[in-house]
Amino acid sequence: MTLKHWIDIPPVWLALCLCVAWGQAAWFPMGLSFGGPVADFIGGILAGGGLVLMALAVYEMRRMRTTLIPHQEASALVQSGIFSRTRNPIYLGDAMVLAGLILYWDAVLSLPLVPVFVWWIERHFIIPEENRLRRKFRADFARYCQKTRRWI
Repeated sequence: MTLKHWIDIPPVWLALCLCVAWGQAAWFPMGLSFGGPVADFIGGILAGGGLVLMALAVYEMRRMRTTLIPHQEASALVQSGIFSRTRNPIYLGDAMVLAGLILYWDAVLSLPLVPVFVWWIERHFIIPEENRLRRKFRADFARYCQKTRRWI
């Protein structure tokens, strides 16, 4: 795998968005706030829930002995566990962590990063991954798509 493929992975994009949000909250708060303890609580629930989703997905992918790396070809079509509820639990977890920390940090102006992040992940990672799965697993992947949503 090339260096570009190791740098161009969702955790790097998530970290970049988190750095922007944290910097915005620290240096450019503009006097805006989500509302104190309630926003902190909701932010904590979102971030924690996102981490749990990611952990469940990693467990299931390891159990099925397939790759976690987006640019590599999967050796199995994982449809069990959390993957029976969402086709992309790790990406959903990433978005939840981003939204949760934006709330927790009171990074009000960074809230648009969430839909931008979701759009980028979908276009840059999910669609190419689904195309590879569609070519490799054909009818099984088509049935999986019919019964399980991409996000939630």
